[in-house]
Amino acid sequence: MAHPLIGQPAPDFTLKASTSDMITLSSFKGQKNVVLVFYPLDFSPVCSMQLPEYSGRRDDFAQFDTVVFGINRDSVYTHKAWAAEFGIELPLLADIKCDVAKAYGVYIEEKGHSGRAVFLIDKKGIVRDAHIENATSEFTLHADDLLKKIEQLAAMV
Repeated sequence: MAHPLIGQPAPDFTLKASTSDMITLSSFKGQKNVVLVFYPLDFSPVCSMQLPEYSGRRDDFAQFDTVVFGINRDSVYTHKAWAAEFGIELPLLADIKCDVAKAYGVYIEEKGHSGRAVFLIDKKGIVRDAHIENATSEFTLHADDLLKKIEQLAAMV
């Protein structure tokens, strides 16, 4: 079943990043594709595989005019510590109240955090793909697969 946001304008937000910048999604419109990587918690086992893998491929994403952001409910301070320990060079966004996770339909109420999900937003600000894992312990959309989706998006333009 397709996610209801596919083909729709991406819900906009402004959040503080681990880089100390304020990141506003709509500021990338007309310039970059954006990948939003929702993940449950910093320092958790699966997240500590997924985000470093994506981070290690930053140059590959950049070749397709694409920026990648990790996003969860942890604070900027936790993000900075985790990024330093695991060598993550992607900006990690602090969605402390999970408002953005809720807007994207990936908030898990009973757990108090987001699920594991990846959204691909094109340069026009439209959600073009959503990959939602069945369980937070799953990580099936590896960097190679995500890059293939971005390459297909680039070919459509």
